[in-house]
Amino acid sequence: MSKSLQAIRGMNDILPEQTPLWRYFEGTVARLLDNYGYRQIRMPIVEFTELFKRSIGEVTDIVEKEMYTFDDRNGDSLTLRPEGTAACVRAVLEHGITGGGQVQKLWYIGPMFRHERPQKGRYRQFHQIGLEVFNLDGPDIDAELIVMTWRLWGELGLRDAVKLELNSLGTSESRGRYREALVEFLSAHLDKLDEDSQRRLKTNPLRVLDTKNADTQAVLVDAPKMADYLDDESRAHFEGLKARLDAVGIPYVINPKLVRGLDYYSKTVFEWVTDKLGAQGTVCAGGRYDGLVEQMGGKPTPGVGFAMGIERLVLMLEALDKVPEELARQVDVYLCAFGEAAELAALALSERVRDQLPNLRLQINAGAGSFKSQFKKADKSGALYALILGDDELAQQVVGFKPLRGQGEQQSIAWDALAAHLATCVVQG
Repeated sequence: MSKSLQAIRGMNDILPEQTPLWRYFEGTVARLLDNYGYRQIRMPIVEFTELFKRSIGEVTDIVEKEMYTFDDRNGDSLTLRPEGTAACVRAVLEHGITGGGQVQKLWYIGPMFRHERPQKGRYRQFHQIGLEVFNLDGPDIDAELIVMTWRLWGELGLRDAVKLELNSLGTSESRGRYREALVEFLSAHLDKLDEDSQRRLKTNPLRVLDTKNADTQAVLVDAPKMADYLDDESRAHFEGLKARLDAVGIPYVINPKLVRGLDYYSKTVFEWVTDKLGAQGTVCAGGRYDGLVEQMGGKPTPGVGFAMGIERLVLMLEALDKVPEELARQVDVYLCAFGEAAELAALALSERVRDQLPNLRLQINAGAGSFKSQFKKADKSGALYALILGDDELAQQVVGFKPLRGQGEQQSIAWDALAAHLATCVVQG
């Protein structure tokens, strides 16, 4: 096949055999967020480039190296969104929904785009579910975000596979003081830093803390700690967050090197990490960004949020064998009809059953075929039961009811009793 007719490297098709697990994961998250009072917002995937430069920071890796940016026919510089927070802040400002101190609890889902080297768990088009909360400034809302994710891990069976890491970056003023101390320390060890860290020292020194280079990590052992430069307000906020997590019983570790890759964070930052996915260990991350709305032209507005990577969490569910068994079965009942008259009756009967059992997954054989071929399709579908409708059944207004999984004899069920019988055998288990 011509390369031009293949998917772009790092941008993957999600095939029919994969989508049930995606829908299960997305549905589980959506129900959880509904229960906590969050409302969905949907933003465009393309924004003006300036939005991300102003919010994320021009000297971040995302803006410098990873964004998909292009000029449209009007000469405007546009970018495929690399993350969701900036776009969400733009939306709430544009529509004025946080004005007057209105509390907004929002969530979104969709694709993000970054030009990175594709590998397992890291793609150029990837999908995230994100949450953003505006006009709440206490540690209680920070704790709620973490508690929700802890509950999600429990529902998915992943609690034993993830670890919560926390840090506080303080206010912009306290972070500025820490940055000066860190630059002074690292400058004295410049020859021991890797090339990328030397570059970051001049542009975004806090990102040096995030290095994976072993030699630079050895230097950082004796580096100044952010905790020693926190202002009183940030320290009290962080202690309040830890107290709430302790009250709920959520385990965590303090990671003084956790800074996140975006310039807008302040005070709380957190990551849920795993050792089940190789190098791509972060599955959910976020924190506070109390200055971002004002930075983008709005009034001072507290903000906090997180994003989770759908691809990575789907990979975890598969790797840890946490995929629900029912996802392997896309059909509950498969109806086989033989003869034109039976096919017409089967269509009417199946719709009558669907009226009474809207959650039943009922499939009719399309394209007819012999008895053997239809039953082969029924078995391949994964259905629990086959319904059989031929001339004899049509004359008696019954259907054959045959278990396809496990034991059980074929029965004849009257049409009027079919929905009740299926409700007992399939819907109620």
